[in-house]
Amino acid sequence: MDLNTIWFILVGVLLTGYAILDGFDLGVGALHLFTKSDYDRRIMINSIGPVWDGNEVWQITGGGALFAAFPHVYATVFSGFYTAFMFLLFVLIFRAVAIEFRSKQPMQWWRNMWDRAFSISSIVIALLAGVALGNIANGVPIRADMEFAGSFFGLLNPYSLLVGITTVSLFTMHGAIYALMKTEGDLHEKIRGWINRTIIAFIICYAILTISTLLYNTHMISGFKDHPWFFIVAVLNMLAIANIPREISKGRDGWAFISSCANIAALLTLFAIGMFPNLVLAMPNPEHSLTIYNAASSQKTLKIMLTIAVIGVPFVLAYTASIYWVFRGKVKIDSTSY
Repeated sequence: MDLNTIWFILVGVLLTGYAILDGFDLGVGALHLFTKSDYDRRIMINSIGPVWDGNEVWQITGGGALFAAFPHVYATVFSGFYTAFMFLLFVLIFRAVAIEFRSKQPMQWWRNMWDRAFSISSIVIALLAGVALGNIANGVPIRADMEFAGSFFGLLNPYSLLVGITTVSLFTMHGAIYALMKTEGDLHEKIRGWINRTIIAFIICYAILTISTLLYNTHMISGFKDHPWFFIVAVLNMLAIANIPREISKGRDGWAFISSCANIAALLTLFAIGMFPNLVLAMPNPEHSLTIYNAASSQKTLKIMLTIAVIGVPFVLAYTASIYWVFRGKVKIDSTSY
């Protein structure tokens, strides 16, 4: 395995970590307005309160790794998707402000305003992330000089919007399972009633997306044709999805959450298999695609970065694990809560 492939995998691992960790944050936000009382809404926010900002660090780390390992991809995507990324940055900031400001004043109108901002921005972030992935898989117009040749509205095509909607449904299901782990009493039972609906919504979206991919983006299955054993990932993905309602019905919320994490990891692995060795597919000129070879840094740069990653990543993992261990258990509201 060469350094380019190793960095393709490492960037994928970092972005998968972000999807799993910030995914439940965004899912909790998407469900936030379904709770009615101020106390329940505080429980929902405080379920992610100690970890949401740390989860977003994975996005920054993934973007940094992409910039260092595949600078041409970073330049093309960030310039081509500039308007979309600026909007994404705006809602990321607005969501963080909503979390921090929501409980600073006791007035109901004040809290309702920030509740809406928190929920809507969470949904928009998930939607935009999915639309970005959809465009990368569907293909975007790229010139021979690696410059993006499309427009903002060209990014809002049916396939990419379908990927965005599927991402929202996936994160909503993931967030509902996480909230179930962190709550108790009436709110816990209310969330338990939501989960089957979120699972059904995700399965419907995922089925439609799979059919659309097989019909219109057949290049995404070429890796499976060349290496049939990759179908093991698809089977594991289906087993992970099927295990979620099974664990929920048995009251094993933690195992249901682990299955949901495995589902997200499997989905992104399937995406990576379909894309490899491309990083950004160029359409209608696939010969202009950005790959792990023509868009990569020098071999010396990749080697030095790999050494740094081997040293640094274990510390990040240890820190993340320790935070989740310290804040394990059900949410309790006190004077320090949001």
